[in-house]
Formats: sequence, C-alpha cells, structure tokens
Amino acid sequence: MDSSISPFAQGLATGVLRYQRCSACGQALTGQRSACTRCGSTDLLWCDASGSGTVYAASTVYRAPTEAWRALAPYTLVLVDLDEGPRVMAHGAPGLVIGTRVVAQPVLLAGQALMRFVPA
Repeated sequence: MDSSISPFAQGLATGVLRYQRCSACGQALTGQRSACTRCGSTDLLWCDASGSGTVYAASTVYRAPTEAWRALAPYTLVLVDLDEGPRVMAHGAPGLVIGTRVVAQPVLLAGQALMRFVPA
C-alpha cells in the first residue's frame, strides 16, 4: 500500500476504522494529529477500532456537496462515540437517532472508501 497515504485512509481502504491514542496520557484522538490535544505529547499510536459505538448526534443532509453525492441525497450524517473513546463523524443508515447502538460498515462511493454506521 502507498506509504504516502495516511494510516486512517489505509484502514478505510481495507474496511478498518482507525484512531490515534496518546501513549503519554491515553487520550483517544480522531483525525490525524501530530500531537495530543490533551497533553501535547507527540508519542501517538494508531489503533484499530472495533467499529461499535453509540450515536451522539444525527442530521439529514438534503443538498449534496458534489455531483458524486447527489444520488445519495437525502442522506444521514452521524456523530458516533466509539466504544474505545473517540467521537467520529460518518454516514449513517436512515432513521438513526441519538442513543442507538451502531456498528461501522465500509462503503465505496465514487472510488472512495468511507465508513457508514448501521444499527448493531
């Protein structure tokens, strides 16, 4: 796999949801960080998430941002608190509501790997 691609994107391409964890304080981080947002340490490790979590927030998008997304609209975006600690934003199955237990499933859209949460 191309080493210039982030570990997060590499994970998505293989159906794995990844996050970073600070070795110094244990903080779970989303996105690709160069330092911990809690303690400032640069000793961050990539971890594979189980993909299970709970919906923290949900919203329906009616207007697609690009042509590739137009066929999906309306679609659901969710914030999910993963069991490992971090909160992630991703696509969700229609009808997801706050408090629903969910599991991540990989999907492909216009050649791009994404995660979509569905009821557990």
